[in-house]
Amino acid sequence: MRKKKQVNRLISSMIFSLVAMSALSQVSSGRPTLIVGISIDQLRGDYLDLLQSQFGNGGFKRLMAEGAHLDNVVFDMAQLDKTTSTAVIYTGTYPNVNGITGATVYNEEARRVTLILNDPKFIGNATDETLSPMAIKVSTISDELRMDNNGIGDVYAIAPDAQQAILMAGHAANGAFWISDKTGKWASSTFYKDYPTTISTRNMLMPLRSRLDTLTWRPSMDINKYPDIPLHRTFYPFKYTFKDGDGVEKFKSSALVNEEITSVAINCLNDMALGKRATVDMLNIAYTAAPYGYASDNDSRIELQDKYLRLDHQLERLFAAIEKNVGGNACIFVTPTGYFDDMYATDPRFNIPTGEFSSKKAVSLLNMYLMALYGNGSWVNGYFNEKIYLNEKLAKEKNVSVEELRKVSGAFLRRMAGVDEAYSVDEVLDNPVSETLLRLHKSITSQETADVFLQIAPGWKVRDDYNNQQQLKQVNINAVCAPAFIIAPGVKPQKITSPIDAALLAPTVARILRIRSPNGARMMPLSLKD
Repeated sequence: MRKKKQVNRLISSMIFSLVAMSALSQVSSGRPTLIVGISIDQLRGDYLDLLQSQFGNGGFKRLMAEGAHLDNVVFDMAQLDKTTSTAVIYTGTYPNVNGITGATVYNEEARRVTLILNDPKFIGNATDETLSPMAIKVSTISDELRMDNNGIGDVYAIAPDAQQAILMAGHAANGAFWISDKTGKWASSTFYKDYPTTISTRNMLMPLRSRLDTLTWRPSMDINKYPDIPLHRTFYPFKYTFKDGDGVEKFKSSALVNEEITSVAINCLNDMALGKRATVDMLNIAYTAAPYGYASDNDSRIELQDKYLRLDHQLERLFAAIEKNVGGNACIFVTPTGYFDDMYATDPRFNIPTGEFSSKKAVSLLNMYLMALYGNGSWVNGYFNEKIYLNEKLAKEKNVSVEELRKVSGAFLRRMAGVDEAYSVDEVLDNPVSETLLRLHKSITSQETADVFLQIAPGWKVRDDYNNQQQLKQVNINAVCAPAFIIAPGVKPQKITSPIDAALLAPTVARILRIRSPNGARMMPLSLKD
């Protein structure tokens, strides 16, 4: 028996050695030993142009000078947010393939909204959130790298937001970490096997909750040095603290969160020796360049500029730590999320055409119309995110074709004030003949349960009072120049000004690393080599 155990140990040792030798040969063949994926929420190219003279040399300027600069990354889909855009970047596919249709999904039966990555099978570490990546229907660039390394290389993700961390980590990663809104601790999911000491130690020795009272966000330079700022904003420099009950959420929306992200990322680089072993490791990091959601003034351009300036410094810190650890033997790719959430309504004194769309009123009027046509009953099951959910069970009981019900509902809603267009799910899935329908087609899956999709007029305000949400949402279809950057051995410095589909980025990074593209990615990669 003991002899059999010794033989088994010898075989296991030989297998591990062969795998390690395979990984070492990959590294020695010129492949970078450290891959760093950076996602910057709502990154805008015009702000990089505006603030270039204020930046240091080691952050954004370094990206623009040393890497491939893709000036205009385009996300060819509807209803972008940081969840859907991160999934597109990391899978090389759109929601109709990768399954990530939004940050949240509407449960028609329960009539409630849940996070798209919600998974009760997995509990949280330092959080009560139950999340996993199993809603992602295809592999990610992180998955492919870990599989290519036979599972030896480490893959981690760090983000302020839970779902973004998990999307960047993928299915095969060692761990994904985020800041819990409730506890302020660095949290994770038990789906992942690793909860490293560097994370648990930070929670014990430097808990965010205990530091919030000491943190203040003020302008990082003289208020008059910020460019293109209206005169009235220069009289009252901003000052934000995070002492209230929602202090963690405010902190996560502020410029200061990027410093916390960088500190944790550098701790992971150093403590886990990422990129220093005979394999290829990956660290994914999410930053924010989004408008501050709790700004005291609707015009928050100073806060946004200050966020970019502080982020530039954090990128310089991160790049210096990467260079210290692995020298030039790293591949760094920086990606945007492709939208800009200007949440504030336009001031009425400027006379921009507008109005208010009430979801409760729309549902009520539609239900009355359908009752007049087909008889009494609750014909509308729900409304969420400009989508109408019809009562298909009632339609069958009344012997009404579901396709007819959708078509009639769309025609009625299309005539409602503030509604530019209303499409049935049959039009979107089966006959996407227009550019708008094609974008919607890419944005949903074939299992979509919504029946009618609304397109609200630009400038209008949406009040989702059907779901008891009283906050108004301004509809702005703003075109945003969203840049991306890639720095890697063999990639020549260049600027590409023609629009680049966001789904190209994963295959392009895979080509640089000489690994397989994510299994749903169909687009051919860009050639960025010398």
